[in-house]
Amino acid sequence: MSRINGFVGRRDFLKFASVVGIAATVFGDSFWNPEQTAVADIHPVNPNPITPNEAVRRLLDGNQRFIHQKRQYPDQSLEHLQLVAKAQYPFAAILGCADSRVPAEIVFDQGIGDLFVVRVAGNVVSDTVIGSLEYSTTVLGSQLIVILGHKRCGAVAEAIKNEPLPGRIGLIIEGIKPSLERVKLRTGDNMQNAVIANIQYQTEKLQESSTILTKLLSEGKLKIVGACYDIDTGKVNIIT
Repeated sequence: MSRINGFVGRRDFLKFASVVGIAATVFGDSFWNPEQTAVADIHPVNPNPITPNEAVRRLLDGNQRFIHQKRQYPDQSLEHLQLVAKAQYPFAAILGCADSRVPAEIVFDQGIGDLFVVRVAGNVVSDTVIGSLEYSTTVLGSQLIVILGHKRCGAVAEAIKNEPLPGRIGLIIEGIKPSLERVKLRTGDNMQNAVIANIQYQTEKLQESSTILTKLLSEGKLKIVGACYDIDTGKVNIIT
């Protein structure tokens, strides 16, 4: 396999994973556990990864620029476009709600190649989401994952209503409902309490559902935080 700065190249990694996946199908689990080996052998190609705390600071600084209408529109030149066409090194990954009012690159004042963004209604963690975020960390080298919910989330509101929904919308809502158990005894704004509870629940679920991410967390190579976006002011607050 070719290596970049001592790390396995992405194309070779994907080709290798494909071949091993076929072998595992033929020979069964006794041949190889892909996830366990991935934890041990996959290394990010990013030659200069940004630490989790620095990534948080960069995001919040960008959000302040957005709030105060002092945006710098970084990394959006033609030169930068051509640079990241060769390779991407996003300094953070965002799991955000698909709500059209919460575009991560804009509210954090970031540019092309800066953020690895996964968006789904209700910022719900699923197997597909987990796989995407595992890729952003193990292959691309992102050391920060932010679960970004937002004020007055429609998906959370539907979960509170607890009414039948058409098509597959209900699958999203079912992924939110467990978080509502946390707000039954809380006082204050029930809707906002539910939004915060969902962010916290999805953050914990992500940490508990991936051995790859758990290992990176234990090694101090990854930080996962929750955050809430205020659609009225544009401000992002970190949820502890």
